[in-house]
Amino acid sequence: MRRKPTMQRRLFAVFAAVATTLTATGLLTGCATSRAHVTAGNRLNVVAAESFWGSIASQLGGAKVDVTSLIDNPATDPHDYEPTAADARAVATASLVIVNGVGYDAWASKLVAANPTSGRRVITVGKLIGAPADANPHRWYNPADVHQVVAAITASLTKADPGDASYFASMQQQFETTGLAKYNALIADIKAKYAGTPVGASESIFAMIAPTLGLDLLTPPGFLRAISEGSEPTASDKMTIDDQIKQHRIKVYVYNSQNATPDVQAQVDDAKAAGIPVTTITETLQPAGATFQDWQVAQLQSLESALAKAKSATSTSERAA
Repeated sequence: MRRKPTMQRRLFAVFAAVATTLTATGLLTGCATSRAHVTAGNRLNVVAAESFWGSIASQLGGAKVDVTSLIDNPATDPHDYEPTAADARAVATASLVIVNGVGYDAWASKLVAANPTSGRRVITVGKLIGAPADANPHRWYNPADVHQVVAAITASLTKADPGDASYFASMQQQFETTGLAKYNALIADIKAKYAGTPVGASESIFAMIAPTLGLDLLTPPGFLRAISEGSEPTASDKMTIDDQIKQHRIKVYVYNSQNATPDVQAQVDDAKAAGIPVTTITETLQPAGATFQDWQVAQLQSLESALAKAKSATSTSERAA
């Protein structure tokens, strides 16, 4: 989660430029009215720092919201993102802002603080679920956290637009029962079939969902965190993983294809050479424009296929022995 050296100066310039604009329009001085938070069609303005939360908000709000995801390009690194003046204006005129928190998108929290607006609601996911400051920030990979965020978004939209409370309740029920149906079913199916399977991973993203799937993640936590944060893993951790692969102590290797460092790429190559199935996940929503659930379902299906292949290989080996 390293920040570029120019980030602080960049943020200051953005805040200064937007403050001038918003002061002129009366938004920064506390003169904002409810009109600052709705579109011409009386839809609520919702801003999400990242598209995975934006996708969920869009589905929960339906026809009653206009959602802007500040980061919607899969190639953009949320850790080092440099917000624009347009981002700041969007935050200043939003009814609801959704920030991940836990150190993942500090720039987004600064945008909120620098653009105070009356009546705006802010969901900071880390605070919502009570995560410590040094916790794993990838909360969208924790199904329990996702369900908490769904409830919080619905509650915030209802408070912003109480006249459409029944609509928002219906959209939440539809999303939970239909939208997430395959997502929930795959999680349950993987746990039922493959609970206890030892697996390896390239970084801490997968550590968020592995317990829910019942998988035994053997990769040293220090390695997972180092790769996620862009720091150098210890030689000891790398040796441990090399041994896990050579000795076939892990049955599947999961890696973030958006962060294939030399160490990770070497592990991927070694796992493939050893006949260990490899499957990928990504940190941000892919492809651009996909829904949260379609993205997650595709990854879970790939993981389940890898687990099935590993189980079949193990059974064949045992019969041969």
